[in-house]
Amino acid sequence: MSKNAEIRSQITHLECSLTGEIANHDHPLRLSPSEKPFLARYDLEKASQTLTKKSLAGRESNMWRYREVMPVQDPANIVTLGEGFTPLRRAEHLGKHLGMSNLLIKDEGVNPTGSFKARGLSAAVSKAFELGQTKLTMPSAGNAAGAMSAYAAAAGMEAHVYMPQDAPMANQIECVAYGAKLNLIDGFITDAGRISGEDAEKYGRFDVSTLKEPYRAEGKKTMGYEIVEQLGFEVPDVVIYPTGGGTGIVGIWKALDEMENLGWIGSERPRMVCVQAEGCAPLVTAYDNGEEFAEPFENPATLAAGMRVPAAIGDFLVIRAVRESGGTALTVNDDQMVDSVRDMATFEGIFPAPEGGATLSALQKLLESGKVIKDERVVLLNTGSALKYLDVLGPALGL
Repeated sequence: MSKNAEIRSQITHLECSLTGEIANHDHPLRLSPSEKPFLARYDLEKASQTLTKKSLAGRESNMWRYREVMPVQDPANIVTLGEGFTPLRRAEHLGKHLGMSNLLIKDEGVNPTGSFKARGLSAAVSKAFELGQTKLTMPSAGNAAGAMSAYAAAAGMEAHVYMPQDAPMANQIECVAYGAKLNLIDGFITDAGRISGEDAEKYGRFDVSTLKEPYRAEGKKTMGYEIVEQLGFEVPDVVIYPTGGGTGIVGIWKALDEMENLGWIGSERPRMVCVQAEGCAPLVTAYDNGEEFAEPFENPATLAAGMRVPAAIGDFLVIRAVRESGGTALTVNDDQMVDSVRDMATFEGIFPAPEGGATLSALQKLLESGKVIKDERVVLLNTGSALKYLDVLGPALGL
């Protein structure tokens, strides 16, 4: 059981992200009747009585420090490996190289299982455990499968993962090591998702796919809470985020609204920047075309497995956050990502996954176009450790 066990969740209900339709949170749910994601809602007025800036000083240094706005009601059901409260590093050397004085890197690679996926799966597995689920399944391009397998193991639950055959070997190995049943699929993440869903129905498993259940976004939103807390309850000018399924942007944007209602910040918001790979950019294409929903991207190809998501069910939520924040969406190519992996590692001692490298490549483009000014406070999200990608990065780095 975590510390501060007397502090309870103030969750009240679930709400369809498209129609606003309300549902109860006390039994397992996936998509709304509109086939869109449900979002968890809280009594923020009540939460604000205990979740204060001052109260945080004595709380555990993981994402469950924000207990009042997390979905698990009984603290005994929290399945944690210490995820969250990752460092927000001032990138002095890299900033100097780029002529920037306020460049920051949120390093999610130090999470359990080596990526930000630990946040979402800790929340989702914990809530599934609370709701009596014993068998979990999910499709994954890599890191999410490893995280789900780890948290299922910690909870004593059965785990089934469905991954494309070209998923990083490190992720395949960790799933097997954690005791999950690994199913390699000849196809893309969307194919893995279809088969995972079919087997969930057939064998009575609960599917924790990205945004197809309400709680992974709740874990991811804690990145937003942490960034604001770590900046002394100030909001950065720009957040640059590598985007596959988009749960991170959805979560951070949700967190900002919640923090305003808690009285932590005002109406100011960072400009949210969605970065995708040139070889798989459904959200950027929709954004550029002025659309709210994205068409599936044909023949997706990129070495960044986490960005190889040809269709995202939360597409409209990501695009709305980008537009409402005054941000933008853009692509980078694989060579640029690899160069940025090397640069971030060389200048800052952070060895980012290609997805994390993509944020630096995007920043360089934004500086060149004038969409980001050099004296702005910019946060790059490195979503995972490059140690998961050695089989891919070795040849790309000339080894």
